[in-house]
Amino acid sequence: MPSAAAGSLARPTAYGVGKRVIDLCGAVVLALVFCPLMIAIALLLYLEGGPVIYRHRRIGCGGRVFDCLKFRTMIPNAEQILQDLLEQRPELKAEWIRDYKLRDDPRVTSLGRFLRRTSLDELPQLWNVIRGDMSLVGPRPIVREELIRYGRNLPIYLSAKPGITGLWQVTGRNDTSYRRRVATDVYYLRKQNLFLDFYILLKTTHVIVGRAGAY
Repeated sequence: MPSAAAGSLARPTAYGVGKRVIDLCGAVVLALVFCPLMIAIALLLYLEGGPVIYRHRRIGCGGRVFDCLKFRTMIPNAEQILQDLLEQRPELKAEWIRDYKLRDDPRVTSLGRFLRRTSLDELPQLWNVIRGDMSLVGPRPIVREELIRYGRNLPIYLSAKPGITGLWQVTGRNDTSYRRRVATDVYYLRKQNLFLDFYILLKTTHVIVGRAGAY
């Protein structure tokens, strides 16, 4: 696991402070606005059976591991089912190795598919932002196995908190190649500023409504 020193690139103090203030205020306001909807989703998932919240270990700033929260979108025992699928279907294994996800994932429930297409499954990540694990805007959160994909750009990736949304999400999302995702993350981290963050936040609303690249 990379150490915190790997993500020690300097950040302008004014930008870092301003970004944290916006994260806290924005996450609290959004949590209050969407609270009734989140309660409704939680109730539907509870009635469906299985856990309401899905916790997945992701890599944060400086290589710190944290639990990224989402509303559950898959059937129970999804991890074991995935292993069985990858062993039985070589084409799915190749897709998983390439993208770390499946376009037509048979483990996703009907409700889960709706939550993914509308990005409502990511609402619990507002708590990750409040806790300081994530930012409203940042590079996409990745798992340990994906670190190698960033190569020499890994220190740049580890220099910032992952975001609920980001430049990748508003410029292609799942329709882009993995190499393009990495390049987009690196470009954002080299150019990031509050104006770019505000642009991405505004663009995110349009992307969610259009559901482009969501699955």
